[in-house]
Amino acid sequence: MIYRLGIDVGGTNTDAVVLDNKNNLISKAKVPTTEDVTTGILRALVDVLSSNVNPSEIKYAMLGTTHCTNAIVERKNLARVGIIRAGRPATLSVKPLISWPEDLIQAIGGNTHIVSGGHEFDGRELSPLDESEVRRAAEDLNGKGVESVAVSSVFSPVNDNHEIRIAKIVKDMFEEATPISLSHKIGSIGLLERENATILNAAVVKVAERAISSFERVLREKKIDAHLYITQNDGTLMSAEYALRYPILTIASGPANSLRGGAFLSKLKNGIVVDVGGTTTDISALLSGFPRESAVNEEIGGVRTNFRMPDLISIGLGGGSLVEVGEGIEVGPQSVGYKLTEEALIFGGKTLTATDVAVFLKRAKLGDPSRVKLDKKLAERADERIEEMIEEAIDKMKTSGELVPVILVGGGSILLPDRLKGASEIIRPLHFEVANAIGAAIAQVSGEVDRIFSMAGRKRGEILNEGKRMAIEEAVNAGADRVSVEVVDVEEIPLAYLPGNAVRIRAKAAGYLRL
Repeated sequence: MIYRLGIDVGGTNTDAVVLDNKNNLISKAKVPTTEDVTTGILRALVDVLSSNVNPSEIKYAMLGTTHCTNAIVERKNLARVGIIRAGRPATLSVKPLISWPEDLIQAIGGNTHIVSGGHEFDGRELSPLDESEVRRAAEDLNGKGVESVAVSSVFSPVNDNHEIRIAKIVKDMFEEATPISLSHKIGSIGLLERENATILNAAVVKVAERAISSFERVLREKKIDAHLYITQNDGTLMSAEYALRYPILTIASGPANSLRGGAFLSKLKNGIVVDVGGTTTDISALLSGFPRESAVNEEIGGVRTNFRMPDLISIGLGGGSLVEVGEGIEVGPQSVGYKLTEEALIFGGKTLTATDVAVFLKRAKLGDPSRVKLDKKLAERADERIEEMIEEAIDKMKTSGELVPVILVGGGSILLPDRLKGASEIIRPLHFEVANAIGAAIAQVSGEVDRIFSMAGRKRGEILNEGKRMAIEEAVNAGADRVSVEVVDVEEIPLAYLPGNAVRIRAKAAGYLRL
């Protein structure tokens, strides 16, 4: 028998599951997330293997991790980044790192250079690349001890030639192992946002390297010889090698895992998924079995970016949320988090949490209900407040006034009733509490392209096919079996504001793991 291991690290709990080759659940575990993350993963792995699962039969391991997200938000363990932009003289007035939080600039070093180069929207050179400038910039950055390099260029998604030439020069002048992030591989059109995403990617490369190495070490300790994959924020997988190059794609992968797991468990392709954890609730839209992509540029750690992100609403409500009584009832955003089993009333603690309210109202069986001494009206008011918060978020996520199916997942979803305004039905599938880990284990591998093409002298079909082919190649590079890869989405956007009959092509392809 061949098994797959899925692990998802959340802010409160780390979940693990083992599935067989027919996607049947063999074993599951949920343990508190630890401060160092890795210890929590090890404990979850120990628990999930205790159900007579032979470690030697686990051949694939999928990890959804918050390491990179935490590093950016907390400004910890980030690499010193050297930044080179090809855009002189056109972009000198708006330098890299503009509008970045000062503490984040300090965390990555703030070392920037703008060299001559860049392209027009149709691929023509804006100005020739000055390779002597690039060498001087690389020499300066090397002397300042940068650990990772981010390269951007004007309109590089259209013509990546200057970024590739810069990368070659930098590689020759730095140590061979120095990671180099290229913006045309990460973001889409929009220089500053794409550059920001690339710099963040360069900043977390070392974090991803440590996280993946730690996970590999844990697998070896348990005698698991498995192919390792990391979950992306579009609900699909990438190989560990691919993740080391593009760790920024793991940002928001947790909600995407829950969404994919909810879709798999409920057998639905479209709807709203509500994932209630210990600290936060993530509400996202399911579209053809995948996360609906956000139509606006997202901020990560206070930095505006434009790489793909799921359309997501996150609110400060979870099983560990504090319930405070004043002039009204407030639930969250403060939370006891992973200390729920120590501080909640039902577990002998002294803090009134949302979970205590759910147990008091007999919505869940957990801990010792007799420890919760509450006025029933107060408990009902807290419960009404929780419902209002969820219903408001669902309404914001909907694109019309029609009722939609709502899938409840996550251990904290025991807080919610079986009826919610705006929902055509409430689905709480079997194994809902580990939907995120299941989503990681069953995920496919994907690839995406977002490019501007000039249609001058070319046919529409030719350009569409080129976009699809590029997406397929990206999926294969990420670890998909070429035979199984299919194009799952294509978007064609005419750009009337650009001359030359330009068109923006966004294509996504997905396939099964290359076994």
